[in-house]
Amino acid sequence: MKIEYNNLYTHFVFITLHRLPIISKKNRVRIEKYITGIVNNNLSKLYAIYANPEHMHFLVSRSPDISEIKLATIVADSSEHFINANKLALGKFAWQQSASAFSVSKSDVDKVCKYILNQPEHHKKASFAEEYDLFIRHYQQNLEKNKVIRF
Repeated sequence: MKIEYNNLYTHFVFITLHRLPIISKKNRVRIEKYITGIVNNNLSKLYAIYANPEHMHFLVSRSPDISEIKLATIVADSSEHFINANKLALGKFAWQQSASAFSVSKSDVDKVCKYILNQPEHHKKASFAEEYDLFIRHYQQNLEKNKVIRF
């Protein structure tokens, strides 16, 4: 069946292997531009991206023809190769073997974009570990509130 309209927004969080802070400020924009191209070439549109030293946030709207896991795998594999081939990280670069993907409603797209683009200010107040713990607790809490009971 053909889907004529979709509203599939996903906020991804990728973490460097062992949470090592190896993405330098000097190469951050080049890495973000490359990932933007990967996303756009895979039936999706990138709305916001920010690569911190040990993790990266990006928000996309994606076609229903590509799943979150497929897009995450393509972005991770392609960006690892690009970063290593161009020596854009401090040492050998790799993402962790798992990532996080949070669905975002259309009404929250602007709020999530601002959050992602405001990463430098945000991390002056909270470490990545604190941020990630809050994310998981927030989404788990919402999941439990909206729990579907099946009989």
